[in-house]
Amino acid sequence: MRKIKIGIDVGGTFTHAVAIEITNFNIVGKACVPTTHTAKEGVARGVVESLLKLLDEAKIHPDEIILIAHSTTQATNALLEGDVATVGVIGMGKGFEGKIAIKDLNQQNIQLAPGKFLPVRFRYIDLSSPLESDKINKTIDELLSDGAEVIVASEVFGVDHPENELKVVDIAQSRGLLATSASQLSKLYGLRIRTRTAIINASMMPKMLETANMTEEAIRKSGIKAPLMVMRSDGGIMDINEMRKRPILTMLSGPAAGVAAALMYAKITDGIFVEVGGTSTDISVIKNGKPQIKSAQIGGNRLFVRTLDVRTLGIAGGSMIRLNGNEIVDVGPRSAHIANLSYVAFSGIENFDDYEIQLIQPKEKDPSDYLSLKHKQKSKPELTITTTEASALLELSDVVGHSKPDLYSVKKIFEWLSLKIGKTPLELAKQILLIAANKIKPTIKQLIREYKLDPDLIEIVGGGGGAPAIVPFTANHLNMNHRIVENCEVISAIGAALGIIKDSVEKNIINPTESDLISLRQQAIDSVIQMGANPETIETTIEIDSKNKKVIATAFGSSEMRTKEPGIKELNDDDLIEICSKSMKIDKSKCKIEARTNRMLAISAEIKRKRFLGLFTEHFTKVRIIDKEGSIKLQSNDAIVKETEAKNFKGIVSEIIQAYTSFGDAGALLPDIFVIYGGKILDTTGLISESQILSLIELELKNYPSEEKIIILGGKKK
Repeated sequence: MRKIKIGIDVGGTFTHAVAIEITNFNIVGKACVPTTHTAKEGVARGVVESLLKLLDEAKIHPDEIILIAHSTTQATNALLEGDVATVGVIGMGKGFEGKIAIKDLNQQNIQLAPGKFLPVRFRYIDLSSPLESDKINKTIDELLSDGAEVIVASEVFGVDHPENELKVVDIAQSRGLLATSASQLSKLYGLRIRTRTAIINASMMPKMLETANMTEEAIRKSGIKAPLMVMRSDGGIMDINEMRKRPILTMLSGPAAGVAAALMYAKITDGIFVEVGGTSTDISVIKNGKPQIKSAQIGGNRLFVRTLDVRTLGIAGGSMIRLNGNEIVDVGPRSAHIANLSYVAFSGIENFDDYEIQLIQPKEKDPSDYLSLKHKQKSKPELTITTTEASALLELSDVVGHSKPDLYSVKKIFEWLSLKIGKTPLELAKQILLIAANKIKPTIKQLIREYKLDPDLIEIVGGGGGAPAIVPFTANHLNMNHRIVENCEVISAIGAALGIIKDSVEKNIINPTESDLISLRQQAIDSVIQMGANPETIETTIEIDSKNKKVIATAFGSSEMRTKEPGIKELNDDDLIEICSKSMKIDKSKCKIEARTNRMLAISAEIKRKRFLGLFTEHFTKVRIIDKEGSIKLQSNDAIVKETEAKNFKGIVSEIIQAYTSFGDAGALLPDIFVIYGGKILDTTGLISESQILSLIELELKNYPSEEKIIILGGKKK
């Protein structure tokens, strides 16, 4: 029987569903329905409709499905539209210190979006006397009489002593109310931000609970018993029960699904992922096989929620052109879809003699110079020219997104427009795409600087239905390598299907000890196991943020073991060397296998380069860590790599740290240390001392056979 994962992505226009056979990552079916924003059931209806359509068209039996995961716009839409519940906050503190903290606990008029505010009711309980149940019930009654629908409990230093917060939540839940505590959402100090995060989370709970129940009920009625997961904003997935408690973690899960696919499906190790829709483009960074994370903000308010660092721009595959006389003055941000106009590329029209140029204002406050093509017969659909037509004319990509542009129609419209404004078709197309590329260029340049990306390692990878319209020209303009992902139009649905179960635990610790790191790591591991991750698949990372005095432990794993099956092809050593030589842009004969585990190889090449008019010779080693299926998992253009038995790791790691540590104004900069064991990679780059690195490696290898070979890679800190 097949083992199938289903991913569903809720987009602004369409909801896509994809079925993937996990033994070989083959797509066995796709389905698409309009997103049901206005339905009584909201977007949940489209999720279910796309799923049922997929099962029918791809002939999938419910018993073949091992997991369903979907991204959701519900949380983001609820906040943007102000469709939230009134929150009753019970703030708690003791004596003078507590009274000073009331200003941080009592948060009114939290702005969600321009003109949209979250309604909050507040009561304070002084904890100078023990907290009694009667006092909690009386306070809840007062909040309910003021219109509160959900309850938040937040106490000064509740992170260290959460007992009172949990008591309030237990009593509220025993009365049938939805409730959450601030310390359940974050272990970080910062009472104001922690309380605000809990308030926003609680405000979404009724709507999200309704959606979750509706979705789960419909899926169970279809006979599917597989776990139901939801995309998180940090690129992982969590089970639907966890979403009911922490709906705030699903904000921005649409872009997160695309990044998950970039990692798992497109297998990007280091690159800039550009997901292009019809109206907007999401740009994000993947470095050392991991997406980059930042703190979320809503209405300018910082939250204790980790989201992918995704930069969204108003330029995409449907961006319309703006005219001033005979000059194209801009492209976008308004798109054909939002303006309710049809693309020439998909119109099938070959003669434009009966069309005339009309400059329009698609929406209120838009400029009034967007190009529209109006037929003399009013019954004919109005058309427009976008980046899609420009890219098709230049024949920059043979990748097809949602559908293939009609090249004949495209050539005819550019010939027609050329006569109108006095420029050749090629000049017009290049000008359109140059304007678009120059809108994306600053963001890509900024990300390269911000994350200290090695230009020799990275590539631009395009996803989304509009990728062929934007990515090839932009990459060429930036003189960067690029590729467009197969099945680009359903990339986010693929990402949902292949998402990894993930959770993070953050805590403020001034001088973290090894036991602190071990404790946080275990909390993260326990969380993902509880959500269904197979313990044998779990990997962890720990990051020490010295500036903000906090430690972040992240655990991620899959719900199943992806065992070797007949459909999985392992490559021989010669093929793996060839893949790495192409990646390093070095002749294959200069590459060699430096080290190996039972699942991965380290392939290296020694480089010599003359410097200072040939007076000095620089030596460095390029390294690629590649699995036996041919996926590069880690890469460095200046590294040292060693193979050793697991029991001997300490001496090798200490040797690498001693050789590669550099010193600057901030003191010692330790090298980036990675440990490759079996099919896993342990990343210790977030740690700041040798003792922490050695302790974490020792803990990770505790149950690994001591005689088994491992690879240790050390790279200079960028």
